[in-house]
Amino acid sequence: MAENPAYPVGLRLTGRRVVVLGAGQVAQRRLPALIAAGADIHLVSPAATPSVEAMADAGELTWTRRPYEPGDLADAWYALIATSDTGANAAASAEAEAHRVWCVRSDDADAATAWTPATGHSEGVTVAVLTTNAKGRDPRHTAAIRDAVVEGLRDGTLVAPHHRTRTPGVALVGGGPGDPDLITVRGRRLLAEADVVIADRLGPRDLLAELPPHVEVIDAAKIPYGRFMAQEAINNALIEHARQGKAVVRLKGGDPYVYGRGMEEVQALAEAGIACTVVPGISSSISVPGAAGIPVTHRGVAHDFTVVSGHIAPDDERSLVDWAALAKLRGTLVILMGVDKIGAIARTLMAGGKSADTPVAVVQEGTTAAQRRVDATLATVAETVLAENVKPPAVIVIGEVVTVCPDSSPRASE
Repeated sequence: MAENPAYPVGLRLTGRRVVVLGAGQVAQRRLPALIAAGADIHLVSPAATPSVEAMADAGELTWTRRPYEPGDLADAWYALIATSDTGANAAASAEAEAHRVWCVRSDDADAATAWTPATGHSEGVTVAVLTTNAKGRDPRHTAAIRDAVVEGLRDGTLVAPHHRTRTPGVALVGGGPGDPDLITVRGRRLLAEADVVIADRLGPRDLLAELPPHVEVIDAAKIPYGRFMAQEAINNALIEHARQGKAVVRLKGGDPYVYGRGMEEVQALAEAGIACTVVPGISSSISVPGAAGIPVTHRGVAHDFTVVSGHIAPDDERSLVDWAALAKLRGTLVILMGVDKIGAIARTLMAGGKSADTPVAVVQEGTTAAQRRVDATLATVAETVLAENVKPPAVIVIGEVVTVCPDSSPRASE
């Protein structure tokens, strides 16, 4: 007759006595989850791994430094038996059975009254996978199923719709520099759950193609502005859709707070009484140079880097940048939105004392299939950008790090 399958259940162990026998690698892997569950953990073992000992030192559990003794499982709700002594394990298992304590045995699953599932977590959901019977137990297969489900929930490829009424809200998501694989796991999941996506031109376009047909995608560049400024119109669109009870994602390129006007949108939503979740993104100021083989810092070459917006010319009275001070810095200068102003920027930096021979790299469409890199110097970058027909979006890197290549050794000076 076929063996009956295990009955899955979630134990609520907050404040309840849990006894762990043994403090080796098995206990080291299992203890964090018991600690997170709020269990009152009593560890019995003559020795422990450094990690388990650190848990005891931190007060996360009570450690009795001796082997198992009869009576150790008294008043326990749950027991984990993981010693290297088979006889002690059998005796403890018998005690657990006598006291009706759910007991997991690391050395003999068939003799246990409970099994530990392969677990994972995603946004308040615990995924637990159990093999149906002891004879067919394959921990690697169980873990693989767990990993596949959790990964699907995290990246949005496995979508479980919410059926409860949702609180209107907006998620401000940084989409990263362009490659759809460089959005955060949380950002991708929120996109998969969205009813409406309001996207910037520089947001990762390939991500929009993955959205289900029912999702309304609004190009922020095409919102009818009427009497409003562009940003105000976007703010109003976010508020309007959120008030309709929809899950709204505002998808931006890079990071929402790095020249993305993210805070303006958060402030507008706050004034309207609408909750907003901000999901940081990978900024193009670091990722695009990295994708082009340029480290913004490098030992012995640059100990600092400065990110500057170049959308306003240095001689414009609206500029908030101290270009003269930047010209004196020895570190890396990263300029965003500066393609059409690079001539004026280069001249201003040279006038401030930066060498005309300073290396410059311009990386267009960084991290995408259309990425290309153009190298120049501060003296030649303006004409090079024109000659090579470089178009936005592009990241400009100024400094000695431009010449660092993978086989370069760190310089002796620090």
